[in-house]
Amino acid sequence: MKHSMNQQTRRGRGPARRIGRTLAFVLPVVLVLSGTLAVTRVNWSGNSTDPVLTAADTSVGSPRAAKRAPQDILRDKLLTELQEEDPGVALTHLQQAVNGRPSLAKHCASIARALGQAAVRVYGPTRAQSYARPVCDTAFATGVAAAHS
Repeated sequence: MKHSMNQQTRRGRGPARRIGRTLAFVLPVVLVLSGTLAVTRVNWSGNSTDPVLTAADTSVGSPRAAKRAPQDILRDKLLTELQEEDPGVALTHLQQAVNGRPSLAKHCASIARALGQAAVRVYGPTRAQSYARPVCDTAFATGVAAAHS
């Protein structure tokens, strides 16, 4: 009788034990692979591959373009986007650029103010203010207010 009790106990643990063993093997493999893939996606070279910055620098061959600062290139690109699409798209790309390249953070407020002023010229003060959001604090809204005053 004791022998049959052990078999039932073992059977009860069998599938759970197999699942546990499978997870114990598969889970670390999945974690290692996902970590490896995440590390390979990081730009370790320091050169930005952000489409906002690379698309803006279309005239690299000219000496004047080579001397332009990244923040000036970004501002011009975003001002073009503001006119072609809307301020919301430009603000989103500004936030992405600052997140992707932290050295641009010190220029974020001035770029956002320029976007706010341009938005007033293109959309008028009321509609421009409707696009305001907390990118670079309230710099966009400040630019809208300054252009409206």
